[in-house]
Amino acid sequence: MQNAIYLASNSPRRRELLRQIGVRFDVLLFRDMARGDHDIDETPLPDEIPADYVQRIALAKAEGGMGRVQWRHLPHRPVLAADTTLEVDGQIIGKPDDAEHATQILRTLSGREHVVHTAIALTDGQRTEHRLNTNRVRFRTLSNADIRRYIATGEPMDKAGAYGIQGRAAMFVEHIEGSYTGIMGLPLFDTAALLERFGLAP
Repeated sequence: MQNAIYLASNSPRRRELLRQIGVRFDVLLFRDMARGDHDIDETPLPDEIPADYVQRIALAKAEGGMGRVQWRHLPHRPVLAADTTLEVDGQIIGKPDDAEHATQILRTLSGREHVVHTAIALTDGQRTEHRLNTNRVRFRTLSNADIRRYIATGEPMDKAGAYGIQGRAAMFVEHIEGSYTGIMGLPLFDTAALLERFGLAP
């Protein structure tokens, strides 16, 4: 498994989760070192449902990552990518644009259940497979002070739905149904199963 795959993500959480199950990987950095991949248009398509959206983006990231491997003449290895989005009332909730947007998102999540979709995709350049992981999360009712304090930490700003369950927002969560690591952004059961299908079992 040494240096078995590339991870097409700059997310420190996904790196930590892969290390947790013993996967050897190199991070496939984006050209501008930013968190986004400007080769991928993440604009939802008209009438696209959240589950379809997140799978499309994960596939595009994996295939785009393999394109970068080939363009840069890097050693050939499979590319793993993932994408996470929240769904509230059938609507896609991505990362906040700024603190005001984060406040709006957290007010929307307060005192109710939402859905977290994470899709993962793996390609070796010849074959591409993907999986969808769907989870339900219920937040307690958040006060304005709760939201202000949380946003002041800076934690919400790079996360789908403006929160990270592995961070301070854990105290907002009353109940989850599904995969904790899927809510974090990389469902380990599904990831291990997908790697196994490519002969890369951790």
